[in-house]
Order: sequence, then C-alpha cells, then structure tokens
Amino acid sequence: MPLSRRIGTWSKWAVGGHRLDEGMRHSLAVQARFLRGRLEWHLLGNHLFANAKALAFAGALFQGEEAAGWLAKGLEILAREVPEQILPDGGHFELSPMYHALILEDLLDLLNLAAAFPGVVPDAQRGVWRAAVARMRAWLAAMTHPDGEIAFFNDAATGIAPPPAALEAYAVRLGLAPSQAPSDGLTHLADSGYVRLAGPASVLLLDVAPVGTDYLPGHAHADTLSFELSLHEQRLVVNSGTSVYGTGPERLRQRSTSAHSTVEVDGENSSEVWSGFRVARRARPLDLHLSGASDTQSVTCAHSGYRRLPGRVTHHREWRLGDRSLTVTDRLEGRYDGAVARFFLHPGVAAESDGRRGRFTLEGGQTVAWSVEEGAAALVDTTWHPAFGVSRPTTCLEVDLAGPSCSLTLDW
Repeated sequence: MPLSRRIGTWSKWAVGGHRLDEGMRHSLAVQARFLRGRLEWHLLGNHLFANAKALAFAGALFQGEEAAGWLAKGLEILAREVPEQILPDGGHFELSPMYHALILEDLLDLLNLAAAFPGVVPDAQRGVWRAAVARMRAWLAAMTHPDGEIAFFNDAATGIAPPPAALEAYAVRLGLAPSQAPSDGLTHLADSGYVRLAGPASVLLLDVAPVGTDYLPGHAHADTLSFELSLHEQRLVVNSGTSVYGTGPERLRQRSTSAHSTVEVDGENSSEVWSGFRVARRARPLDLHLSGASDTQSVTCAHSGYRRLPGRVTHHREWRLGDRSLTVTDRLEGRYDGAVARFFLHPGVAAESDGRRGRFTLEGGQTVAWSVEEGAAALVDTTWHPAFGVSRPTTCLEVDLAGPSCSLTLDW
C-alpha cells in the first residue's frame, strides 16, 4: 500500500505539470516494475484498488511496451473492482467512511488522469467511474456530520482521507455537477446498511449494517446497532474512533463493542473481532423497519451477534426522533447475566447526573436534558480517538439494564 500511494503521488505531481528529473523518473519506473510483480491479491479491497490506480498512473506517464502493460493491468483490475467494491447505494463495500473517502479520492484522480491523457481510458470505463463517483459523493454526504467530518463506524478517523468538502471541491474542479446535500428526513443507504435521520436541529446516523463484505471484514468493529448524534451542528453522541492499527490490547479495545454507543452483553463483543484485522463469527442485522413520518421518524432493528452465547440473546434497538427529542430503547431476548448500554459523549459535552436523569451542555451552550427508564445510569471517564495517535478524555453514559429493556430519552 505505501508503494502504491507513493507511485500515485509522484505521478500526480508529474501530471500536474511539475518536472521529474532523470533520477526521479528512474526511481518511479523501478517502483512501478516492483509493484507489478507484487500486487496485493492476498489482501484485495482498498489495497488492490490502490495498486491498480498506481499502475494506471505509471502506465499513462511512461511510454513503451512495459508501461503499456502497467496501464492495461491497472485498467483490467479496475474494470472488475469498481463494480465489486462500490455498492449500488454508493458505499464502499468495506463499510468504513474513512476508506470510502480514500477510494473516492482515487476515483477522482483516475478521472483526472483520463482527462489529462485523452484516449488512454476507454470511454465506457470512464463512464463507469463517473457514475460510481456520483453515487459515492451522495453516500459520503449522507454519512457526514454537520461539522463537515465523517462518522466513526468501523475503522474511521479524520486526517487520513481528505475531508468531504475537499473531495466535493475536487469533483467540481473536474467539471462534475455539484452534489446535492442530503435533505431532512430519513435517508436509507440500503445496500451498505446505514440510515440517516435528520430534523430541524439534529442529525442521527445509525449502523444497521453488516460489519463489512463477508470475505474482507478486516476494518470492521463490533459496532452493530451503534449510532452517532449531532445537535445544533455539534457532535453529542459518538463512537470512540480509531487511533491505532497493528495488534495489541488497545487495538482490540477500540474495535470492541464496549468502545461504541451500543449494548454489550455479558462482556462479549457482538462480533468476534480478534488480532488486528480479523473477525470470526459476526453480527447480522435482523428485522429492520423504517418510518419517515413527518412528526416522528423511527427505526427499529435487531442483530444476531449474541445468539452464539449460551442464552441465545437477541439485541433489539429502536430510535424515535422527533423535532426536539430522541428516545433510544433497547430490549434483550434470551438469558444473560448482565448487559450495559453505552452512550459515548463528544469531549466538548459537559455532563451532569443526579441518578437516572441529568443534563448535557454542548460547546455552544445549548442544553439537553436526559433521562433513563428501567436502568441504572452512571457517568464514567473514558477516551475518544478522532485521529491516529490521538486520545482525548471524555465521558460515557453507561446504563446497566436492570431488566430486559431500558430507554434513554434526550430532550432539547
């Protein structure tokens, strides 16, 4: 992957009108030759996509039989991978908003390449790329908070991919029509499995999705039925984000159910994440129902992840969003010893509690009253990870389920 990114960056620099000296050109050719013999077929997904893009750029930049082979192989892989990786609703099939944005940048770069070298990319393939870009821009807009940054589902952090606004500006510079902002109400990204609910002051993003494509779940977290909420253009409820890769206890913790705004049963993960990029048995969404009524929008869904436990537990969750309120109700079917619903708060939120009720205060000064029914609530210290290498102290509202169900209501 680093080699592919470097080839792409150097090639973009050259295509942009900057001169590569003889030493740089020689190095770039050696790198492309090395990559051609070591494509990441064992990883597939975004790795193979980046390989193909790099070969296409190097093949267009150089002349000769070998360069023509690089270009042909890059375009051949892309012809297969674009329809495979970009879902009909525009989402990237690894279901990470961060990787989605990276792949969108790659496709925009490829359209840029096609414009810079007329005739190099067949018109039909260029049309497929343009259609995929249009869908991906709409998906990214739906999965972006009002603060302009992506939601944190699966492996996701800021500072790796360009922000959504920068990608949109890039698309417009390439002559593509401006993308339409998502409207208020309910937006169902049915193929990837996310839902956006938006009201006068709120944006609610819901994960009712599988953890990723079955054969490539390496960037998945055990975050099924988690959600993020922005109020008055400020984040309130978040998932805890991603600050580390590789292997180790912190990587496992950040991928765990306990690091997300959802329900953990008997201390187990909803999907069996392990090592740095592995998933064994995984949660599947069940019984999704959507209602986009004008006064109250609602979504209900369940998942199968805890059915592997001895008590065969099923987690059901309902979100009911009104103009000035949100109620999240959790219900568990089956036998279990303990369950915790967690609601991670953005570090800019000040939290107060007097037991089962309290108040959140946003950075802008707006207040939100919260109350819990059928559960014991506590505010606990934790961390939020908006970027790699970054850990910020924050607060989590934890609700121990006293019975088979509990609900959290926010009023603003």
